[in-house]
Amino acid sequence: MRAKLDEIDLRILTELQSDGRMTNVELSSRVGISPPPCLRRVRALEEAGVITGYRALLDERKLGIEVVCFAFVHLASQAEADLAAFQERIREWSLVRECWTLSGDIDFILKCVATDLKAFQDFVADLTALPNVRNVRTALALDRVKDEPIAPL
Repeated sequence: MRAKLDEIDLRILTELQSDGRMTNVELSSRVGISPPPCLRRVRALEEAGVITGYRALLDERKLGIEVVCFAFVHLASQAEADLAAFQERIREWSLVRECWTLSGDIDFILKCVATDLKAFQDFVADLTALPNVRNVRTALALDRVKDEPIAPL
């Protein structure tokens, strides 16, 4: 169910997607309302589940992560138990940063990171060896062109 948001709520969300660490005073100034009602609105957006959390954005290269890749996984069976088993294994893998189910020929797309090509190759070998995995296609990311929050407001 879509939340009913007014123009001020949308401005709050836009600003927080841009900088989730700003103070309430700064946020209220940017959206044009005083701090107390701004804080109430932010709390209401959190309680309604519109704002689900806050994260720090990190420079992966400075942390030794040199490889970003996408893996396209096709399973042999889409039975509920097989899908659940695959998803559970993916949730345990720290190299997998995002996992999406897809319609069409590919069942899952995984956004993965690795420290180097050897670690990436080891991951792909482990991934292809999983039960029920029919095939895996991968693509190495060369450069990030755009990285925006998922909600265009």
